[in-house]
Amino acid sequence: MRLGSGTFATCCVAIEVLGIAVFLRGFFPAPVRSSARAEHGAEPPAPEPSAGASSNWTTLPSPLFSKVVIVLIDALRDDFVFGSKGVKFMPYTTYLVEKGASHSFVAEAKPPTVTMPRIKERETPLPNLLVLCGDHGMSETGSHGASSMEEVNTPLILISSAFERKPGDIRHPKHVQQTDVAATLAIALGLPIPKDSVGSLLFPVVEGRPMREQLRFLHLNTVQLSKLLQENVPSYEKDPGFEQFKMSERLHGNWIRLYLEEKHSEVLFNLGSKVLRQYLAALKTLSLSLSTQVAQYDMYSMMVGTVVVLEVLTLLLLSVPQALHRKAELEVPLSSPGFSLLFYLVILVLSAVHVIVCTSAESSCYFCGLSWLAAGGVMVLASALLCVIVSVLTNVLVGGNTSRKNPVHPSSRWSELDLLILLGTAGHVLSLGASSFVEEEHQTWYFLVNTLCLALSQETYRNYFLGDDSEPPCGLHVEQGLDGATPAWQDGSACDALERDKGHRSPSPSQVLRGHEKWMVLASPWLILACCRLLRSLNQTGVQWAHRPDLGHWLTSSDHKAELSVLAAISLLVVFVLVQRGCSSVSKAALALGLLGVYCYRAAIGSVQFPWRPASQDISKGIIEARFVYIFVLGILFTGTKDLLKSQVIAADFKLKTVGLWEIHSGLVLLAALLFRPHNLPVLAFSLLIQTLMTKFIWKPLRHDAAEITVMHYWFGQAFFYFQGNSNNIATVDISAGFVGLDTYVEIPAVLLTAFGTYAGPVLWASHLVYFLSSETRSSSALSHACFCYALICSIPVSTYIVLVTSLRYHLFIWSVFSPKLLYEGMHLLITAAVCVFFTAMDQTRLTQS
Repeated sequence: MRLGSGTFATCCVAIEVLGIAVFLRGFFPAPVRSSARAEHGAEPPAPEPSAGASSNWTTLPSPLFSKVVIVLIDALRDDFVFGSKGVKFMPYTTYLVEKGASHSFVAEAKPPTVTMPRIKERETPLPNLLVLCGDHGMSETGSHGASSMEEVNTPLILISSAFERKPGDIRHPKHVQQTDVAATLAIALGLPIPKDSVGSLLFPVVEGRPMREQLRFLHLNTVQLSKLLQENVPSYEKDPGFEQFKMSERLHGNWIRLYLEEKHSEVLFNLGSKVLRQYLAALKTLSLSLSTQVAQYDMYSMMVGTVVVLEVLTLLLLSVPQALHRKAELEVPLSSPGFSLLFYLVILVLSAVHVIVCTSAESSCYFCGLSWLAAGGVMVLASALLCVIVSVLTNVLVGGNTSRKNPVHPSSRWSELDLLILLGTAGHVLSLGASSFVEEEHQTWYFLVNTLCLALSQETYRNYFLGDDSEPPCGLHVEQGLDGATPAWQDGSACDALERDKGHRSPSPSQVLRGHEKWMVLASPWLILACCRLLRSLNQTGVQWAHRPDLGHWLTSSDHKAELSVLAAISLLVVFVLVQRGCSSVSKAALALGLLGVYCYRAAIGSVQFPWRPASQDISKGIIEARFVYIFVLGILFTGTKDLLKSQVIAADFKLKTVGLWEIHSGLVLLAALLFRPHNLPVLAFSLLIQTLMTKFIWKPLRHDAAEITVMHYWFGQAFFYFQGNSNNIATVDISAGFVGLDTYVEIPAVLLTAFGTYAGPVLWASHLVYFLSSETRSSSALSHACFCYALICSIPVSTYIVLVTSLRYHLFIWSVFSPKLLYEGMHLLITAAVCVFFTAMDQTRLTQS
């Protein structure tokens, strides 16, 4: 079966997305859940244990408090209440903690420490209860999302007149889990404990109650946790917590019998104290077992996902010679009869492994929980990939023997740019194994684009000052230049042809360009370097230097709103000047009005100001202004799509297609301008400026091939991801982009807008790549080569990273550093799949026209 390089790469990335999804589902813990759902009605509470005697307490205990008021403060760190800072900033709360009727704890939040609903819960005169707590803490720089002590430790203070305190009673805050709040409040209000809760009762809340009530509260909590353990752990009977629970229940029954016989005796008190300690130990062990179950890795699902991803990467690497050939086609041996037996044998082996693993697993497994149809489909896919790899590998080995008999031209070599691309990609992949390099990955990309600019500068100087008389490299290249004049994959015969035809070579760049254009070519790499240096000063990101002041903080301060307004206006003007040149007249007008609407939106929400209205008056959500811009975004995208369809179906007009592609790019630029914060608008303007400089003064004159241009677009896209202020920390995701133009939270638009706002840099550089290769090359295989290279260069890091994460799963920084990066890589691969689909669609359009 013959496929185009782009179609093949798109299919590979789609399969890789499936493998990553299975891996992520196994890597990130799934919450333990009860099988009893709310629609089945509330279960009656467990009766009080008894040993021979009959107890009449079969209902829930009465509530301890009439009302509960929860004061939840965002990012409230524990030392903001306890210690010297609490005395200074929260003196009354500190007084209540130290001397008032209260119980104080340090509650540990589970990472990622982001603002979400974390506490999910629910006429005799009873006291009231005030709960003061935080959802998570914050780092010294004010961010949160990771797992440092400052971010996970939060104060939990329970204040009520029911809590007696003797004079001189000094209580130090105890460390508890944030999940303990749900069980405690349920018991305090006389409600059933949530079935999915893994927390335990905060015993100081009930320690003033009679012994029978205390034991009843603890019994209800242990029964709920033991049921949850039974439904989520196959070998629950061997769990120490379950054994402790059974022992506690038996002792509790003996205590009830003794209590009903004689209510006051020293033996009764001593036995009750023993049962109490036994219950508390059982609660601690059960809660720990369930928490461990939550944090346990699903290794089988992780292995299945890893195998699929590595198979795809291997297939991509083996397909490089065919995929980057001039025809941009490759043979995929899906129906090779020689490997049919291997295919069925692999399926049988995988099925046997699946049955053995799923029947002997001691914990829940996502892949085992799938239907046989879904699991069988994944196994068939893995088997087919393995057979295709074996077939392609055989062809490569056979082809390798042939090439050894006919060696390539002795002067074949790699260019300096090729070596930089190879070494840069390898270096970046290897750096992902170190936590410090993951935290500071932006430095890697800044170094790579700076080095790329220096390499381009060296190349331009060599071409313009040393001439172009030297023999061109005859290495492994795609698309010798933008004119598509020579074969895509050069071999010895191609070099021999060049030797015989030296007199008919295309003119060198120094012969084509004259005057100011020549000097612009020479200066462009240094101008791009200067732009990158300015952008680095705009947003400090990462961990090591994130606390240092940057230009973005200076601009966003209230004292510099005028400067921010001027900068935003200039940036929007530069965006219009750089984008409008390729648009139709209608799209130019829409773009101008849209960019004006962007400024009006930011002025409406108070980020910038108009010259005639300097004071922040009439601040609103800017919903009308934002939706006004959305209309123009959709209009420009619709116009571009219409031109593309018209060029394919009706006119087959190359120029019309070029205009359509640029209008789609312009629509995405306008959307990015709306979602970016005002201080980040220079990032968008510089991105367009660098694209313009590279297009006119580097890629065209130096005649780079499609593969090199693709890698350069990818590198700059990654650099601009970090220029926006992003990092590998979840806390740097700007979720405000998901609410632009929305008066309430709507999940799908919010997710799409947040994703685009986060990955605007890579997406805009990818869309520019499609436009450039479609408009500036005459080769029919350029887009296919670009799609394949883009898929390959995105697949290498993510495939390597899941192997590294698996091996480092018990690393100290696995949740604070490596796992957020894994989410970013998964999302980036999904974005890459969408980009490859767009590549393939444009490539099919080009083939239809040709």
